[in-house]
Amino acid sequence: MSVAATEPVFEASLPEPLPLSKGERERNAFFRLLPELLATHLGQYVAIHDEKVADSDADDIALVRRVHAKVGYVPIHVALVEPVRPLVRIPHFRIVRPAGE
Repeated sequence: MSVAATEPVFEASLPEPLPLSKGERERNAFFRLLPELLATHLGQYVAIHDEKVADSDADDIALVRRVHAKVGYVPIHVALVEPVRPLVRIPHFRIVRPAGE
């Protein structure tokens, strides 16, 4: 008969994740709203504030100035509404030479 040796069990606790910053929340809201925005604002810049579309314009600089004048100088997310392009990877190689060559 064999006796199984057991080690003491311990509990590991992970720290709570940090809350997202306002800028990160606005960026996440943009991607969440993107399917609707593609139908209504395709080709325009939109400004996201409080996780909603605050304004839109064809000129991103004018849009930023207008939104900041309206809501104050707070973090907003401004992005061009366009279909998400797939990530393209370009294969390449590297020549590794011994040191001194």
